[in-house]
Amino acid sequence: MATTVKELKATARPKSGKGAARAERRAGRVPGVIYGNNQPPVTISIEDRELRQRILAGRFLTTLVDIDLDGKKHRVIPRDYHLDPVKDFPIHVDFMRLGEGATIRISVPLHVVKAETSPGVKRGGTVNIVAHAIELECGAENIPQFIEVDVGSLEIGHSLHLSDVKLPTGVKTLAREDATLVTIVPPSGYAEEQKAAAAAAAGGAPGAAAAPAAGAAAPAAALAAAAKAPAGGDKKK
Repeated sequence: MATTVKELKATARPKSGKGAARAERRAGRVPGVIYGNNQPPVTISIEDRELRQRILAGRFLTTLVDIDLDGKKHRVIPRDYHLDPVKDFPIHVDFMRLGEGATIRISVPLHVVKAETSPGVKRGGTVNIVAHAIELECGAENIPQFIEVDVGSLEIGHSLHLSDVKLPTGVKTLAREDATLVTIVPPSGYAEEQKAAAAAAAGGAPGAAAAPAAGAAAPAAALAAAAKAPAGGDKKK
């Protein structure tokens, strides 16, 4: 599977520190850094508008990027970014430099499919996504954009685990194979309905329970009558 590579232009940022970073932001640029691959870190800045669009487009942290820095390209992957806590715009971004044939660890989102055909959903159940992403290890050129989870055969109360999912070739998981990914949660009142159905299948157990109590009264009355009969017979003699 070929990994999509985006391009992004950057400018070298010779100065580091909070003062220099604030100056970049005032100029409409976002400070950042490129690090890794046994090379010294490089401080850069990126146009605020372009970076914001990339982040809002989604999958920013799982997309390879060729950063054009003064005519030289650096193959990187975004590793982290920080947003202003009030205005929610990017204030810093980190990129990890990738060498040829590099292997990386990455968190990939789950995509649940065929929920509408699930027998559990048709009976009123709800798809509960337990894990929204999976930690994977793969080659930098072979990053899956997402992992697909098919719940089309799940009944109420059933689950899909990581061992049930087929990963792309060359991709392995860092999580436990028995990790639960998705379950079908029963609707409200489902437990009571199941108990009522079980009682009906047993042939009306509540009515059967009442019969022994009524039957128990008859032998008691017969014993009392038998106890009186001999006494009356002796008087006649």
